[in-house]
Amino acid sequence: MEITWRPDKVSEITLHDQIVSYFRERISSGDWPVGTRLPAERRLSEQMDVNRSTVSHVMDELKSHGIIESHGSKGTYVANNTWSLMNQPNWHQHIKSSLYMPNHKIIQKINHYEFQEGIIRLGTGELSPELFPRDLMQKMLIKAATEVNSLNYEEGLGQYELRSLICKYLVNHGIKAVPDQVLITSGSLQSLHLLSIGLLQRGSTVYIEAPSYLKSLYTFQSAGMLLQGIGMTDEGLDVQMLRRIFKKRETNLLYTIPTFHNPTGIMSSDENRKALMEVVEDRQIPVIEDDAYRELWLDTPPPLPLKSRDNNGNVIYIGTLSKTFAPGIRLGWVVGPQPVVERLGDIKMQIDYGTSSLSQIVAKEWFREGHFEVYRSTLRESLLSRRTILIGSINRFMSSFGTYNLPGGGFYVWFTFYEKVDTQKLFEEALAANVLLNVGSIYDFRDNNSIRLSYAYASEKDLVGGIERLARIIPKCIMN
Repeated sequence: MEITWRPDKVSEITLHDQIVSYFRERISSGDWPVGTRLPAERRLSEQMDVNRSTVSHVMDELKSHGIIESHGSKGTYVANNTWSLMNQPNWHQHIKSSLYMPNHKIIQKINHYEFQEGIIRLGTGELSPELFPRDLMQKMLIKAATEVNSLNYEEGLGQYELRSLICKYLVNHGIKAVPDQVLITSGSLQSLHLLSIGLLQRGSTVYIEAPSYLKSLYTFQSAGMLLQGIGMTDEGLDVQMLRRIFKKRETNLLYTIPTFHNPTGIMSSDENRKALMEVVEDRQIPVIEDDAYRELWLDTPPPLPLKSRDNNGNVIYIGTLSKTFAPGIRLGWVVGPQPVVERLGDIKMQIDYGTSSLSQIVAKEWFREGHFEVYRSTLRESLLSRRTILIGSINRFMSSFGTYNLPGGGFYVWFTFYEKVDTQKLFEEALAANVLLNVGSIYDFRDNNSIRLSYAYASEKDLVGGIERLARIIPKCIMN
């Protein structure tokens, strides 16, 4: 593009404003339609006989309003011809300067494409609609409707009866608690959010397994925390590594998923849990134990939670109905020392003024009538069948490409490639084939050459078809 126009250097109107007006006229008139590539800044400054810094300021302003956009080495292009954008607040700048970090780019794509028609979701961490207990849910809603006198706000910590029922339920797992030590939350994610802003100072370190579900979130990082990875063994978190590197500061803590770990599916052994709790008590390490998958064992019941061994109030325990019942009910719980629970409850009241009353009523029915005991038995049978199908498909189509763990429960198979694979390219190539993956790098501090496969969501037919498609794509993504 050759520009022969020059701004008037003796005009009272600044050079900056003259150039903006010139661009406005050319773009709004259609002379430079959307998609037009603009000359580089150096070339523009030469053509218009102005300093490059003046051009740079103009281009930055137009970019901030979405009129033009840069595609890196490919150049800068006209992106919009709606000049009313120039009269709006600079929302892009506000967004960039906000406290909460945006999701990882791959997570953003997963969140977008998982609701697209025809997508096979091989990484999704939720139960298939095929497994939803429709008849049971209908009965619970009918029963709950007879109890609804109002849907006003609830107690700050949640309905007392529900908290009492959860305490009764936790006794089966060796955890003794009273209702005042339980907070009802809007799912595990809110539990983590409350803990990140309620217990820690900016600059604190949160120790996590590497890889870890927490690494795929920016909850703690947005609150100003640092994450540090602790390696894993086949027995669970590397306790000796934790002992070596943990720095004793009151605001540091450990986050762990010892039971059917997300994303690897590893089950922490009873011996490992015992050793970990010895270090926790010795170093006075505050611990967040995420026990979302406990009820989903397929072979043998898991060891008791860390919280069951907690004699000194070191462990904060979080649970949820999202994995064992339905994520859309948005109900979880935090169990911990009463001062901690009260602190988190006070923050929660500032955020949403309490978890949904209707969700709490349904959850009461779930626990009070023992529905969870009936449903989890049939659910385990279904998940066991799905695990068999997924493992069979991996053995049939992908055994030459890598190795995997055989999880004893939960949702996930952690598949690691023998050869170095460009997992970003694998994600994109699979997406083009209508297969949605969760690549291992989103859970780790580095590219771990792995992917997380789930047998919980996709239909049995799609589990086979999705793995077969994936096997055809992998060779194209192996790095030489």
